[in-house]
Amino acid sequence: MSRREGSLENPQADSSISPLPHLEAKIRQTHSLARLLTKYAEQLLQEYVQHQGDPFGLPGFSPPRLPVAGLSSPAPGHAGLPAPERLRLDAAALSALPPLLDVVRRHQAELNPRAPRLLRRLEDAARQARALGAAVEAVLAALGAEPREPRPEPAAAAAAAAAATATATDAGVFPAKVLGLRVCGLYREWVSRTEGDLGQLVPGGPA
Repeated sequence: MSRREGSLENPQADSSISPLPHLEAKIRQTHSLARLLTKYAEQLLQEYVQHQGDPFGLPGFSPPRLPVAGLSSPAPGHAGLPAPERLRLDAAALSALPPLLDVVRRHQAELNPRAPRLLRRLEDAARQARALGAAVEAVLAALGAEPREPRPEPAAAAAAAAAATATATDAGVFPAKVLGLRVCGLYREWVSRTEGDLGQLVPGGPA
């Protein structure tokens, strides 16, 4: 995608994108938030690994990529989608992350009760994912492109997340640790992807 394609500098490339100053400011603000949270997400992942013990963190260790119900990594073709569609996917993923992060935090509170910084980072990550998701939805609304599907009710989302992780938790400590690692990794992936998608809408942003 060229710098002008699908950006605010070329609104004709996407009829839903308006060059209004308030829209540009909203996109810049949300992009700045995503960039900051990308840094925090990397710190969370490193902190998580540090507290899991061996073999986590050992050179060459490749944990199994356990499936997470209702959430997966950005698809290979994500970057080629129209800007509003990419933001819809970003918002949907960000809305799915908080209950998953809450489940990981509760499990880590049992395994690592003396790791207050890790528990605080997990709690902050859930709150920050909600904030970024709401900000992306505000950008979508300003673009005239509402999210395709309504977000699930928080209680329903939390129940689904708890059910999705119950099997791994019941199977033992190691699978639960691996699933927690997967959730933290997905958080980093989607926050970073959101940063990239918003960056392409910022005038003067990356090509």
